[in-house]
Parts: sequence; C-alpha cells; structure tokens
Amino acid sequence: MPRPFSVALPPWLTHALRAQRGPVPWNAVVRGALAAGPLLLVAVLVGQETVGVVAALGAMLAGINDRPGSRRTAVHRIGVPGLAGAAGLVVGTYAGEGLGAVPLTLILTALGLLAGAVSAVGPVSSGAGTQLLVAAAIGAGMPLPEPGWQRALFFLAGAAWLIALRLVLPTPGALAHDFRFDGERVAVADVYDAIAELLAAAGGEQAGARRAALTAALDHAQDALAGPRLRRYASSSAERRLRAQYAAALPLAEAATALAWAGDALPARTAEGPRRLAVAVRTGEPCGPLPAPARSVPGLRALDDALLHAAETFDRGGKQTGDRHAGSQQTGGRDTDGKKTRGDNADDKHSTALHSDTGTNPLDRGARQTAHKGLRLRPLRTKALLRMVTGPGGREYGFRVALCYGASAAVAQALHHVHWYWLPATAVFLVKPDLGPLVSRVLNRAAGTVLGALVFAGFAAVLPRPEGLVALVAISGALIPVATRHFAAQTAVVTVLVLALVMVGGEPEASWSRIGETLLACAIVLIVGHLPAPGQRGGNVRARLDAATDAAHAYLTHVLSGADDRAARWALRREAYRKLAEARAAIDRAAAELPTLARHTEGTDEVAATLERLVDTTTACAVHLDDTGRLTPRHTERLATLLDELVEQRERAGLADPPANLISA
Repeated sequence: MPRPFSVALPPWLTHALRAQRGPVPWNAVVRGALAAGPLLLVAVLVGQETVGVVAALGAMLAGINDRPGSRRTAVHRIGVPGLAGAAGLVVGTYAGEGLGAVPLTLILTALGLLAGAVSAVGPVSSGAGTQLLVAAAIGAGMPLPEPGWQRALFFLAGAAWLIALRLVLPTPGALAHDFRFDGERVAVADVYDAIAELLAAAGGEQAGARRAALTAALDHAQDALAGPRLRRYASSSAERRLRAQYAAALPLAEAATALAWAGDALPARTAEGPRRLAVAVRTGEPCGPLPAPARSVPGLRALDDALLHAAETFDRGGKQTGDRHAGSQQTGGRDTDGKKTRGDNADDKHSTALHSDTGTNPLDRGARQTAHKGLRLRPLRTKALLRMVTGPGGREYGFRVALCYGASAAVAQALHHVHWYWLPATAVFLVKPDLGPLVSRVLNRAAGTVLGALVFAGFAAVLPRPEGLVALVAISGALIPVATRHFAAQTAVVTVLVLALVMVGGEPEASWSRIGETLLACAIVLIVGHLPAPGQRGGNVRARLDAATDAAHAYLTHVLSGADDRAARWALRREAYRKLAEARAAIDRAAAELPTLARHTEGTDEVAATLERLVDTTTACAVHLDDTGRLTPRHTERLATLLDELVEQRERAGLADPPANLISA
C-alpha cells in the first residue's frame, strides 16, 4: 500500500504557522474590554480626544503584557514596562521637538542599543525595552498638542487603569475563597497535577515531556508566589498556607523526578495522592486519605515520606480554618479499596519520626525554611544584572535592535511620511530576538497587518464617528488576550485598534499607508537582521547555556557534598531546571531562524539535553543518598558518562569548557 504523500516544512515556516492553545481567558477578555475603550470614551465626552488616545495606547500595550498569573506578579509585569513606556514618551517627545533628523536618529539608535541589551535579562525587561522604543517613536513622530510630561502621565494612567482592573476584578469561580490569591492557588495546584502526570508517565515515552511540564509548573508557581511585595514575608494566613503547600510540593517533585529517572512504570495509585492534593489546593477542602505507595525502592520511600509531610502541611492549613477533624483524616485511615494510606506506617520507624511534627527532620525543616525565607536562593543583584546586560547575549541583542530601529527611523524620516513613527515602532516588534524567530515574526506581521488594515477599512466606511470607532477600540481590546496566542492574530487586532485611535485623534484614515509602512519595515528588518555582526553570533544561546551549566554544577556539588540542607538543595535544583528551561527556549527560537542564523547555534540542543539528563541524575542521586547514604555504581557511572559527553558536546558546539571542578565531580 503506497504511503500517503507528506511534505516536511522547514522549521522557520513551521514556527510561523504554530499557535498556542488553551481555554479562553474570559477574565482577561473582560479587562481588555474595560481598558482602552472606556478611557477613550471618557476623553471623547469631555472633548480631550488626544488625551484619550495616549491613555488608550498605554492600556493597549499593558493589555499585551496582561498574562495569566498572580495579581502581585501582574503589577510587576505590567507596571515596569508601563514606566519604561512613559520614559520613552518623554525622551521621544522632547528629542523630536528640539532635534533634527540626524541627531534624532542617533538618539533613537542609542535607545535601541540600551533597550535591546536590557531585554537579555528576562521577559519583564524585554517588555520594558519594547515599550520604551515604541513610545519613543510615537512621542517623536505623533503630532499631539500635549507636552512630553503630560503624555507620559496619561500613558501611565492608561497602564495603571488596567492594573487596577487586574487587582479588583475577581477571576470567575474564585469568589468562594480569598480571590486575591486565585492566581497563586491555581499555580500551586498545577504543580501537584504535574507531579501526578509525571508519576503516571514514569517508564513511558512521555516521561521527558512530563518532567519538562513539571519544571514549567514549578517556575510559574515560584514566580506567582515570589512576586514583588511591600513586606518580605507573607502577611496573611492564606498566603502563608499557599507558600507552605508549594514548599511541600518540592520533595514530591524531587521524588517523582527520581522515579522517572529510574525508568520503571509505577502503579496507577502512585499518582492518586498528588491529584487529591491538587484538588484540595483548588477547593480549600480536605484531601481525604492519601494512597501510600509501597516502600520498596528509595524513590518510593522518598515519595511516601513527601506525601506524609504534605498531608501534615495540609492538616495544619485545615486547623487554621477550625476544621481539625477533617484535616486529621488526611493523615490516617484506609482508602476505599482497603489498601494502606498515609498514616498506616507504624511498621516504618522513619515515617513515624516524620509524623511527629517536631520540625527536627530535614524534610520538615527544609520546607519550613523554604516557605518562610523565600523561594529563590540567589536573587539577581546589580552586578549580576550588569553582567547579563553587557555580556554576549546583551551585546548581540543590543546591536541587532539598535541597527534595525535606527535604520527604520532614518528611512522613515527620509520619506517625510506623516506617520513615519510607524516604521521604527513596527521594527521593534519584529526585531526583538527574544520575541521569536525573525522570519516567523516578519511573515506573521505582514499577514496580520494586511488583514487588520482591510478589516478596519471596511468598518471605517460604515461606522459612525466617533462612537463607532470607540466601540471598535473596546472590542479590539477585548480580543487582545485571545489574539496573543498567534502573532499574526495579535498584529491584526492591534492594527485595527491603532488605526481607530489615529482617526479619533483627528488624523485621516491610514489603512493603506499602514500596510506600506509595515512591508517596508519587514524588508528592513530582514536585511539588517541578517547582516554580519561583530563577535560570535548566537551569544544569547551561549550565555544561557553557560548559566545552565553553572547552575547544574552548583546543584551537583551540593548533592555530592552530603550537605543535609534541604532548602538549599531544592533552591539549587529549582535554579538548575529554570536555567535549563531558559536555555531550551533560546535554543528553540534560534533553531527556527533561517539557516544563515540557525547555523550559529548548531549542536547546542545536544548540550542542553545532556545537561537535563545530568540534573535528572543528580536528583536521583540526592534521593538515593537520603535513603542509603551512598551511591550505587549505576549512579556514579551515569554521572561520569554524562560529564564526559558534556565536555565533548560543548567542544563540538564551539562553547567554552565547563568548570574544571564539574568535570572532576
């Protein structure tokens, strides 16, 4: 029978067609509808259309950064880019008013260098760099009567309005609990679900993907709980309970990773305990008896101990709400099938000691320290941030963004177009290396702009003005949270919104010029983005891999030292997996570039895969050392093999040698 015909698409085209999936974020849709549209409506009613345009722009850009997560992290994720955008408006406005074309282009190029370098730090810094450059271009080119400082205030007001909506409006279904922490509650519950999925996948082909999903869930929960705060420690019982529940998930995740590393399939009931804990986090109800796994191997014994500790942690949470009896049922009794559950371990002295709640065992002590002192071992300091900004990744980002941004500003001003600021603003969204592969973003930007301009032209021909345009802005704002799943869809929605704002501000309809400006920006970015650059390309990937290697080394050294500080070990493990996830994301983006750029990072995916296996093996070693105090030949041989592979693969990929003490470990 002949095989069906199939065509293998190149990575750069596959990435352009890929879209995220998931349920519709209705709470974000409501916030989007209440953000830019109402602000613009109020401004129109009081006769201050240009003020409403600036405020709506601030709300629109804030809406792009309004992603799922906790309220506290949303303030940081939306507020920092908003402040950067306000600063960009001030600089752009006064530079545009007082400087000629050449010095203005130089100022914008310098801003591009700074914003691009800062973007290498992380997602929030990247969003800040994007808004800084977009707002600077708008401030320099958009004809508005307000001075720069007033524009900045109105822009901030738009972003602050969306932040206020994020803080005040509850998530649907969250009113039964303290809705202030609904994002944290969902994130912690997702961690327990991910642990259950990893246990269920142990011994199968999906174990690696489930371990990566667990890392993502832990990263998300860690960010949700460790967001900016006025006080260092948790200030409410609900937050303290969530932090304790997250800390209780860390030894469970460690045991699940060790069991997945062993490669043996587990009974279905092994995953039932974490699933019940996930339900308990979401509902606030007691989880009931937890099925206890057979304590036949070190990984299962570690899982059993971690389940007992988690049950005691949830029990303390139940006691805080006055339901001591319900909480006690979590740590004793038999399941419906009559098998042993958590609490039936009188024959096991180690588990009985864990049950004593004295706080002297390493597991309980580590969880208490983690929940109380914080979830990050080594927060970024000023020197570390400067190293990231001025390092290979920051220099490559900065050079590429500055060149495209400056070239776009120069060409736009040479054309003497009334909307010349669109060209550099478009180039910013196209060239930012951390936002996705260059060619993928160019294709999606071009397609989305054409679609959005055509849609707006049709609406503009029939809608009454200005009320119809205000309604169009509100509808577009509501669609942004859904459209962010694909860059072409996001571009189409933003194009409609921006064109509507331009017309409300008193300028003529500009659909066709918008298409021309976008296509020109795409051409500039494609040409400039592929020009030879000073230094070695792929600097960001190399920097991320070096950071992941250092984190893996610190974790391995701690485990092999025999230290009994569980809080430090879990923090090092979290940092190692987080750095690996960041490196993986950078490698995947680089691999989806055109071959002229992708070739500079060939072989780095093999290095990342070896590092992941090394960290998994280190976790298995930690669990085994806790149980027996020594490693088996399988562990030591696996470590030696992986370290040798790491040296060879880094050499083939053109990376520097790993730390000497890592090789000798």
